[in-house]
Amino acid sequence: MASRKPVLRKSPSRKKASGENLYVYLAFGALFGYFLSKARATDYDSIMAMFLCREFQLYGVILTAIAVTALGLFLLRRSGRPSLSGRVFDWEPLAWDPTRLVGAFLFGAGWALAGTCPGTSLTQIGEGKLVAFATVLGIGLGVWAYKKYKPGTSSKDQVC
Repeated sequence: MASRKPVLRKSPSRKKASGENLYVYLAFGALFGYFLSKARATDYDSIMAMFLCREFQLYGVILTAIAVTALGLFLLRRSGRPSLSGRVFDWEPLAWDPTRLVGAFLFGAGWALAGTCPGTSLTQIGEGKLVAFATVLGIGLGVWAYKKYKPGTSSKDQVC
């Protein structure tokens, strides 16, 4: 079974998202960060215990996040309604690219070394853990390097 990539297409029936939605996004981001913090997903020792198979709570957090996201995407696609940005979801096959294995390895290695992933690094900054700025800087450099050195990409291509 081929993997599928979600594609956002503009909906002719909705206008572009307004600045008022910024508050909705910030509220959901704050809630997301709060729950990450409460689940101890921002704690370096908890992350290391997960990778060393000493604690399994964070696996449950990750599986719950995957299940909620999958259900939300399924319902959004099935409804055919556009998202807040005015785009509808569509799926197209994802072509095989072996460089994704390199990217996955780098992502995993960075996660293990930093003890945080992109979502939790921003939450760590909110908690006042200044070391997370190094992680966010590394994420930014990784995105920049991808856009600069990946063959066949232009500066206008979306990364995410």
